[in-house]
Amino acid sequence: MVLVTSDKTASPGPRAVRSALPWVTTASRLVLGGVLIVAGWGKIGTPVLSVQAVKAYDLLPESLATVVGYGLPIMEIVVGVLLVVGLLTRVAGVISALLMLAFVIGIASAWARGLRIDCGCFGGGGQLAAGVEPSYLVDILRDFGLFALGVVIAWFPPGRFALDSVLGVTSAREPDSYDTDDTDDTDGAEGDGIEGDDGEPLQKENH
Repeated sequence: MVLVTSDKTASPGPRAVRSALPWVTTASRLVLGGVLIVAGWGKIGTPVLSVQAVKAYDLLPESLATVVGYGLPIMEIVVGVLLVVGLLTRVAGVISALLMLAFVIGIASAWARGLRIDCGCFGGGGQLAAGVEPSYLVDILRDFGLFALGVVIAWFPPGRFALDSVLGVTSAREPDSYDTDDTDDTDGAEGDGIEGDDGEPLQKENH
């Protein structure tokens, strides 16, 4: 009689990723939402400077730049609050990702055209102080990182402490479902198996 044993253990990797994913999404929401709220708050009190910052990029017609300059701070604050509380999370994630992508394109365009302006991301009218160099590379890397967070938020469930989960707005898997252990413990041929001398498996007896 030949004793055949199989020591199969479930890999902790996938389970660890599933357990961490809701927290990753939650952190992404809070970071991106907080940045948007701060950015919008820094501009909403001085809308004229916000309009000047948009016009400094020299990309939009003057009338459209004025509308964007007045509306952008409000949009940033609203989207930021939605992200922080986790309401309409995927929609807010898509909007924030598109905003960050637009910022990256705008800053890269200003850099490529040799403009010397401040991005105006957190306020100001787009003018640089005397002797100050533009920080285009830093601005692009920062906004591209925030764009990546927006993609994560739009792609995955809203994470922890989200109103979407409480209200049942999201149709995706609930975050808690990532914590379940979906590994199956099986006995018999896939676990510890006993084969007879003729190669046929023998039924394991329970005593």
